[in-house]
Amino acid sequence: MMSWPSVAIATEEQSKAIKTVPVITIGGAIGPAVGDYVTKEITRANQLSHVPAVVITIDTPGGLVSSLRDINQSILSSSVPILCLVHPQGARAASAGTFILYACHIAAMSPATTLGAATPVSIGGSPPNQKEEQTNEPSAMEKKVLNDSIAYIRSLAQLRGRNEEWAEAAVRDAATLSAPEALENNVINMIADSPQQLLEKLNGLTIRLEDEDVVLDLSSALLEQRKPDWRNQFLATITDPNIAYLLMIIGVYGLLLEFYSPGFGVAGVVGAISLLIATYAFQMLPVNYVGIGLILLGLGLLVAESLVPSFGIFGFGGVIAFVLGSIFLIDSDIPELRVSLPLIYSLAVTSAAFMIFVLRRLWQLRHSRVVSGVENLIGCHAVVEFTFDTQGYVYIEGERWSAHGEGSYHKGEEVIVEAVEGLTLQIRKKEGG
Repeated sequence: MMSWPSVAIATEEQSKAIKTVPVITIGGAIGPAVGDYVTKEITRANQLSHVPAVVITIDTPGGLVSSLRDINQSILSSSVPILCLVHPQGARAASAGTFILYACHIAAMSPATTLGAATPVSIGGSPPNQKEEQTNEPSAMEKKVLNDSIAYIRSLAQLRGRNEEWAEAAVRDAATLSAPEALENNVINMIADSPQQLLEKLNGLTIRLEDEDVVLDLSSALLEQRKPDWRNQFLATITDPNIAYLLMIIGVYGLLLEFYSPGFGVAGVVGAISLLIATYAFQMLPVNYVGIGLILLGLGLLVAESLVPSFGIFGFGGVIAFVLGSIFLIDSDIPELRVSLPLIYSLAVTSAAFMIFVLRRLWQLRHSRVVSGVENLIGCHAVVEFTFDTQGYVYIEGERWSAHGEGSYHKGEEVIVEAVEGLTLQIRKKEGG
């Protein structure tokens, strides 16, 4: 976290009695969790009477358009001035960060920071059979996205009285500026070393807010660093593409294990919960459903290889489909919002080994105990796992079986196997033998 030695930080008790300026920190890629955090903090600030302004510090490579739009919507509808600062030194407001800076009432940058490179990018690429000169021509969809982004940032520039031409160049040509260049080109209002210096420079300045001229009174305001709550931190964790991807794979593994080796239900419960959380996360991420389809196809082929050996054809095809689906899973130009390639390759190898060796072994065990040697179980003694009436589980020869019998059976009681029906043992009390 950032620290400013010269900055007075307000405590919760102080903030109720004196003017406080919340500091919202945007660091890293802008995703659903960041959007939720920023919009909630701006909403909170608008509900408090002692908040004269809000500071947003930015250091981001960009992010999701949906999250960007949510943040800017809350900024544009705010009745409290939003002061944006690209900070600390060495930070950048690239891509979505440029749009946020343009939306704020006041835009500022710290020394040695950069701004721009806001061109929307698709990771889909061009079909491999196109000629080289054709690949340089944007598709109709790319033109649509580009023109929409240009119109959006120009409208923000017009609203805040900032440089429209450079804003368009940032989107169309990925133009960038340093802090002094941004100030010279009327892209930002000022340069400030820290949030505290920003407040000092803005104190007494008149700005346009909701069609009215407002004088900023920041002379005695204290900075209050606002941190995400536990809910937002949980959201940030599960919407990390790598975590969501892992949860999906764990979910599939859990359900497959439960299907192939029924037991206490732990694998099935963990798998179901993981899949539900992954589904929730994917709803907030730019998911390519072709990628999900390829992943499921790959897992299906690996399952087929474990059940019906095909001299590696199903297995090889499954690994290829799994890797391609994982790469295409998240449709984003921001590396932080894509699944890590080392993770993909590791899970591809793990999945192949798991499906081909583990599931095949479980399948063999499941069917061998039913098909071969079943007659040997009849007349054998089994031990009741837990007390039950009519239906429950018993242990016999180190294996856990579903059991059915008349009457009540107590934990640890020995019973006799009378018959085997599928995967269920018909039992009776030992005393009645």
